[in-house]
Amino acid sequence: MLDKLKEGLQGAINKILRASSIDEQVVKEFVKDLQRTLLQADVNVRQVLDLSNRVEQRALKEQPPPGLPRKDYIIKILYDELAKTLGSERPVDLPASKINVILMMGIQGSGKTTTVGKLTRLMQRRGYKVGVVCADTFRPGALTQLRMVCSQIGVEVYGEEETKDAVQLASKGVEYFKQKGSNLIIVDSAGRHKEEKGLLDEMKQISSVIKPDLTLLIIDGTIGQQCYNQAAAFHQTVPVGGIIITKLDGSAKGGGALAAAAATGASIIFIGTGERIDDLEAFSPTRFVGRLLGLGDIKALLEKAKELEQEADEKKVQRIMSGKMTIDDLYYQMEQVKKMGSLRKIFELIPGLSTGVPESELDGMEERMKKWKVIIQSMTKKEREDPEVLNASRVKRIARGSGTSDSDVKDMLKRYRQAKTVMKATKGRELRQLMRRLSV
Repeated sequence: MLDKLKEGLQGAINKILRASSIDEQVVKEFVKDLQRTLLQADVNVRQVLDLSNRVEQRALKEQPPPGLPRKDYIIKILYDELAKTLGSERPVDLPASKINVILMMGIQGSGKTTTVGKLTRLMQRRGYKVGVVCADTFRPGALTQLRMVCSQIGVEVYGEEETKDAVQLASKGVEYFKQKGSNLIIVDSAGRHKEEKGLLDEMKQISSVIKPDLTLLIIDGTIGQQCYNQAAAFHQTVPVGGIIITKLDGSAKGGGALAAAAATGASIIFIGTGERIDDLEAFSPTRFVGRLLGLGDIKALLEKAKELEQEADEKKVQRIMSGKMTIDDLYYQMEQVKKMGSLRKIFELIPGLSTGVPESELDGMEERMKKWKVIIQSMTKKEREDPEVLNASRVKRIARGSGTSDSDVKDMLKRYRQAKTVMKATKGRELRQLMRRLSV
């Protein structure tokens, strides 16, 4: 996520850390690197100058606390100022004891429908009974697409193909889910163009009828600092309670989008970090900046681990920790890793690993895991339960069936036996100790 921005910021930090001493020249060079990196990320020029001036003044004038090296203090100053530029954290706190309504609005092409599905998934996992209303009567196929997205997570979508009155549709949909006992109703509205007066008028009417508890504006992160004008246009019509920035996973302009959105005064509440339905996360400026600077984010890692723990198959976990794991259990472990995202995403949440593991090694590990999964899928049930039955002819058959080589199959088996031996020897103690260390 925002790889170029991360690379530039971490490069500037590394220069500071490598400097033999910190003087005015070193600080000014650091600030120039910072300005160049932020401008390349499409952050507004005025914002870049304001932020870099604050960093320079503080770095030259402030004295670090006793015992803290000046280098570390300058990094902390950068951390503080970047977090301040990205606004304040605003968690979504909707009481489950009442019926809550969220109105989603945005420009066409911003990824709004997909984001509705992601938000539905996230709130569903937080324990809400969610219903989704399709009030987009403008785009052909909007209802069909929304139903396809929400069918992945078993959530009902209310909509009427023939109805063209979006305000009436939104009102009927909210009433429908109130009768069904939903405590969270998400209303997806039409996305067009920010200058299209009809869209803005429709937003205003829908909002006045359904009276949402929260209005969220979805903005495409690839448009950079133009986010400011989009957010301002909507905010003048319907007060924006929060912003969701999408498509940050591959956007060179994502830094500009985040900074511009924060400048409107509306809090960024969620960010989209990938294409999967689980790739939406609550936005915390401090934690986000920590990840950009390579400082890690243990809290985010633990939250992901906790979500997965709730879904885990306890019998499998106990079997794995007792050293009696099967090939099926190895496959289960790889699926759990997949749910958490890419290995790169997981590693960047852990201090030390975020900058200590070469990109080439991470790519190699992910490719091998993909290959192992195909190999396991080519094995029979008996082979997965008892790999000791595997002989040379079985290995050749599995390799052919999975489109891999004999050595690939043997490599997977070797890794499986190593993992089993470690778990058996420690009875899962090392894994438990690791989780205890992470929770400190």
